[in-house]
Amino acid sequence: MAQALVLERKGELSLREIDVPDVLGPDDVRVAIHTVGICGSDVHYYTHGRIGHFIVDAPMVLGHEASGTVTEVGSRVTSLQVGDRVCMEPGIPDPTSRASKMGIYNVDPAVTFWATPPIHGCLTPSVVHPAAFTYRLPESVSFAEGAMVEPFAIGVQAAVKAALKPGDTCLVTGCGPIGLMTALAALASGAGTVFISDIAAPKLQIAGQYKGLVTLNAKEVRPRDAVSQQCGADWGVDVVFEASGFPGAYDDVFSCIRPGGTVVFVGMPVEKVPFDLVAAQAKEIRMETVFRYANVYERAIALISSGKVDLKPLISETFPFAEGIAAFERAASARPTDVKLQIKLPG
Repeated sequence: MAQALVLERKGELSLREIDVPDVLGPDDVRVAIHTVGICGSDVHYYTHGRIGHFIVDAPMVLGHEASGTVTEVGSRVTSLQVGDRVCMEPGIPDPTSRASKMGIYNVDPAVTFWATPPIHGCLTPSVVHPAAFTYRLPESVSFAEGAMVEPFAIGVQAAVKAALKPGDTCLVTGCGPIGLMTALAALASGAGTVFISDIAAPKLQIAGQYKGLVTLNAKEVRPRDAVSQQCGADWGVDVVFEASGFPGAYDDVFSCIRPGGTVVFVGMPVEKVPFDLVAAQAKEIRMETVFRYANVYERAIALISSGKVDLKPLISETFPFAEGIAAFERAASARPTDVKLQIKLPG
């Protein structure tokens, strides 16, 4: 039995003891959890009880953005040792699957992912995790930053899928946590200028702290107009990252991209979204999609460790574990000044 932050059912959280798997296999490590970030998916399970066909029909421990310290290693583990500060990749595929063999293990149908029903998450003092998906943190990377590697990895995955070239001009639609992470990953990957658009002024103000990010308040200026001033009336940006999931953003996606440019769909709309396929065909746009990440965790850690990406300004507040329910209520309230809320566990 372990103390954990448990989603009992839609709209009901508790801090209580619950049985969670804790058998250490020969290829596993045991990690004392230090910091866990609250993700939008955690909040959605709390407020709606489901995401698509994933339905919370039994109590589930929340949390999948985590860092901590190795306290025990399996008999075959040589890559890590007790005392190592680490972060964990929360999705575990079947290593023998066709998807895994192709290197796209994130879309393996058999993948198990923390805090995705029926798999328990990591908002508990200790977890057992495969060493192959556990990564040592450099001394320069704090536990708080280590817990940001998971969402930042989505941005890095988007930048990789975009095949960015040095000096590319980009547009990110959506200035939420993932939009910001994507914009920072694009800059760190060589983009020259990155526009980022939203209708929430507080989010844009946070983005404006970063050199190289050009903020666009979509209530005040059409992204197409701003792009035209930078790129020319008959041209556009090299890459658009759609990170909002908002249906109205798709018009900007196709009006702002240059002929032969690349669109990367990062945000996930709640409902099906129609878009103008002919507009995409007329420009021969290359379109890519992102679902979580694969083979980028070490890249993400390296970018943070090198100082090329500073995620600390995105951490809005850290709550003690005992106030975990209040932290989720705060996250569900969606304050426009909040980007990432974290929970620190005792010990």
